[in-house]
Amino acid sequence: MDYTYLHHQIGLTLLHNVGPVRARHLLELLGGIEPLFQLNNSELQAITGYKRSFFLGMKRDEALAESDRTINHLYKNDIRPSFYTDSTYPRRLGNCQDAPLMLYQKGALDLNDKQWVSVVGTRASTNYGKSIVQDLIESFRDRDIVVVSGLALGIDGYVHNYCLDYNVPTVAVLGHGLDRVYPYRHRGLSKRIEEHGSLITEFIPGTNPDRENFPKRNRIVAGMCDATIVVESKRRGGSLITADLANGYNRDVFAFPGSVYEETSAGCHELIKNDLAHLIQTPTDFLRYMDWNEGDKKKSPAQSKLFVELTDEQKLIVDAIRAKPIHIDVLSGRVEKPISELNVSLTILEMDGLIQQLPGKLYSVC
Repeated sequence: MDYTYLHHQIGLTLLHNVGPVRARHLLELLGGIEPLFQLNNSELQAITGYKRSFFLGMKRDEALAESDRTINHLYKNDIRPSFYTDSTYPRRLGNCQDAPLMLYQKGALDLNDKQWVSVVGTRASTNYGKSIVQDLIESFRDRDIVVVSGLALGIDGYVHNYCLDYNVPTVAVLGHGLDRVYPYRHRGLSKRIEEHGSLITEFIPGTNPDRENFPKRNRIVAGMCDATIVVESKRRGGSLITADLANGYNRDVFAFPGSVYEETSAGCHELIKNDLAHLIQTPTDFLRYMDWNEGDKKKSPAQSKLFVELTDEQKLIVDAIRAKPIHIDVLSGRVEKPISELNVSLTILEMDGLIQQLPGKLYSVC
């Protein structure tokens, strides 16, 4: 049969021993996706330098046949595919080296709209964690914020449910195909998410919720968001994997503390203790840190005038810390000024009300 570009895109994700990083490298060497399926093994070897046995082991014909079955299922079930080069693919996730080549989506949410945060936690959640999630999600109401989680029992489930209660857009990232729901208990919840947000996955229909799929799922949860919040977590678990991935993607990570006697907060404490997450105690802490308070973003005329009158060096400093609080040592390296000289400019900017010093020698824009 004649295979379309979409057949090739999906087929690429189904090739044996070809992950996202290697696939991108191959397409770069070949100048596109079609040659990978149209040239013979010897021709591919000559162009790319990969061994002929490597291309033989890909099983390209089987991948294309499976992609045809997948496309038929997508059309019948209103599932939308997004290849990593498509404008519909989440741009934040696309900046991650190991991002999936293809995502499948049910629901109409724009994956590039608004501000994105993932909220994750343990399956063995407590009423304390549930209360935190409720307060957090309620604080996102009427803001341009989309909340991502993993549809698991416990904290994830509370996140999605409260998003629906407070009319906050939410996305559930699945570790299986969109033709099933895991856990089965969340089948009703998943339907509501589809209607008011989106369900997404990198796995084709027919993929079971196997254990090895969930760490892969977690990299999407972390990669497609501006920040990750861990509400409750034991010392080991998917939430800590997500936090580690988010740190690796240079995303902001936050954690709520809990009782030192509670195992369900031990993971959060480890993150905070090892400087892998910012400690937050209230939703306001998070919103202020991310500068997602609309009122805080509006500068007064006096502030705008002051900014115009800044020296080039002062503008460089303000620009360097505008996105998020920054440690003075990091700031010194970024603006290429010794701390002794930098302190003079920082003091002037503080007096003008443009920046503020935070605990731990951090500086942020007011």
